[in-house]
Amino acid sequence: MDEKEIITRLKKNDEKAFSILVDLFSKKVYNTCVGMLQNIEDAQDVTQEVFVTVHINITEFKEESSLSTWIYRISINKCLEFVRKKNRKKRSGIFKSIFSSDGEKAIENHSDFMHPGVQLENQERAKVLFKAIDLLPEQQKTAYILHKVEQVSYNEIAAIMQVTLSSVESLLFRAKQNLKKYLTIYYQENEK
Repeated sequence: MDEKEIITRLKKNDEKAFSILVDLFSKKVYNTCVGMLQNIEDAQDVTQEVFVTVHINITEFKEESSLSTWIYRISINKCLEFVRKKNRKKRSGIFKSIFSSDGEKAIENHSDFMHPGVQLENQERAKVLFKAIDLLPEQQKTAYILHKVEQVSYNEIAAIMQVTLSSVESLLFRAKQNLKKYLTIYYQENEK
């Protein structure tokens, strides 16, 4: 079944077409979410949200981009929404803890996150890298994860992020520069 047929059948609420869509894209969506969120449970939740959103909004899909680009865009947006919502909760949790009697802070630590695709012998370096990736500004992080983790082309990243090709190149260049800076500082502090 080609993409056009899948879209047509999805718009007619065909369950088999939706099942095919999930089979085709679930791994890509999940890997993108894991890279962006650095938490397996959160990535699973957001992955489900992505497919619910696709199912609900498929009739709105104008086919101006490919189906995969549209799904990646939804995935990135859902991840960014999730992070923003979580950050708001953290800020309110910290604020509440300042005024609460027990004084416990609700700060979650993702420092032990390990991307499931990383081989055992590279896990320690990958932890450090993912910590550094998490420090990148939102746009740089998105472009970097799509390109380096998901192997998405510059052109498709531009379509997903709705920016120009030169913007993607610039974002990736700045992301690499920032990662180099973060990692240099990290290794200087931890190699002593």
